[in-house]
Amino acid sequence: MTTPPPAPPPAGLRERKKQATRTALREAALRLAVERGPDQVRVEDIAEAAGVSPRTYNNYFASREQAIVSAVTSDREVRIASAVAARPAGVRLADAVTEAVVEQYTTTGELEPRALLLITARTALREAFLDTTAGIEAPLTAVIAERLGDTGVHTARVLAASVAVAVRIALEGWLRPTGTAGTAEAAEAAESAGTLGTGGLVVPTGALPDQLRAALAPLAPAFDAAERGARP
Repeated sequence: MTTPPPAPPPAGLRERKKQATRTALREAALRLAVERGPDQVRVEDIAEAAGVSPRTYNNYFASREQAIVSAVTSDREVRIASAVAARPAGVRLADAVTEAVVEQYTTTGELEPRALLLITARTALREAFLDTTAGIEAPLTAVIAERLGDTGVHTARVLAASVAVAVRIALEGWLRPTGTAGTAEAAEAAESAGTLGTGGLVVPTGALPDQLRAALAPLAPAFDAAERGARP
């Protein structure tokens, strides 16, 4: 008699296992990059350190840069949406979004400044870091749509997409300033001067919170108009 295959684990358990694998991969990627330098880290090295196969690695990340950056961003797009949802209903939507973005992009927690310096000093990692801003759109759309009601679904998507673009523009200005020394030199200077800290992510080119607020400011009238239109 043929033995039936084992039943698949419950959906909740599967998701927890997937999240644990993703976490193990990105932590291994960052650790190896810091220890050896990103150019000396292969996908096979990351997979081995995380206890999975390279094939499994490829199910989660498309490149080593993506995995390294993921360890730094750590589901930031979901945390931004959650922070907006947690703001009281009376808080202006434009302010709620701006403060959530600034808060999540300027709080490093236990992350060492060296990890951020690693990213800012290398072109491929900077590009991967910038690409993560696209992930803001989907979760933020859902939160904004809930705030605006059923009639604001399309508007919510437009606003969320605009926020993602604005954040990318701010980060580009922070990482690739014009008329200054190259980013690698700036990062090294920041490390020497101790100006890249957990409270403000400040490099010689300026404070990231200020650049984020400046990039998001032009969107405030659109948020205000959407809120007015959503009122009964």
